[in-house]
Amino acid sequence: MQAIEILYQNSDFVLVDKPAGLNFHSEVEAGLVVLVKALLSLEELYPLHRLDKMTSGLVLFGKTKEAAQIFGKMFENHKVQKFYLAISLRKPKKKQGWIKGDMKSGRRGSWMFAKTNDNPAITQFHSTALQTGERGFLVKPHTGKTHQIRVALKSIGSPIAGDLRYAQSDEAKKEDRGYLHAYALEFEFKGETYHFVQPPKEGKRFLSDIFHDTLSQQWQRPWELFKK
Repeated sequence: MQAIEILYQNSDFVLVDKPAGLNFHSEVEAGLVVLVKALLSLEELYPLHRLDKMTSGLVLFGKTKEAAQIFGKMFENHKVQKFYLAISLRKPKKKQGWIKGDMKSGRRGSWMFAKTNDNPAITQFHSTALQTGERGFLVKPHTGKTHQIRVALKSIGSPIAGDLRYAQSDEAKKEDRGYLHAYALEFEFKGETYHFVQPPKEGKRFLSDIFHDTLSQQWQRPWELFKK
């Protein structure tokens, strides 16, 4: 398993790069929270948001209770902008736009869209063709529902490559990882604006030349692509 990299820290928060395939909380093996806490030799560490096991990328932790409370309100008020990368082996029903709908629980921990729109999961995305049979997605979730991006992309016909829960199982098992990565963050904290970008470091599809070119030429500053 790839080592956890500390990307940035100050007296209030720390930003790490989570490897794919690592649980957020400890189960049989130590999870991300425990590992980061040990890595920094901290007695207390406050998770501010979380990533699914298959998802790699940027995760913020608060170092103090005060910072955690501030960030908690920021996340609640959608003041922390998050951007994700994904790859699908299926062409979407539309190339870009919005995916909105209520989510309901399904079988064995899966989620799905309901036909209602009372408290919708809201996802915005851009996509581009990569190589034959492969499409890249830059995604901004405007809400924070469980499995939101995974369900949203499946709903437009583009389940994430390697997603054992939402993609075709025989096809997904052939992939070296689930192709979802927490790519960038933008927020203002204590009067200072922060921008963080971390390209994926795992997965042959993410590491291909064509995907690298897409990031460097089109998606280097994702917060500028999603301005209202």
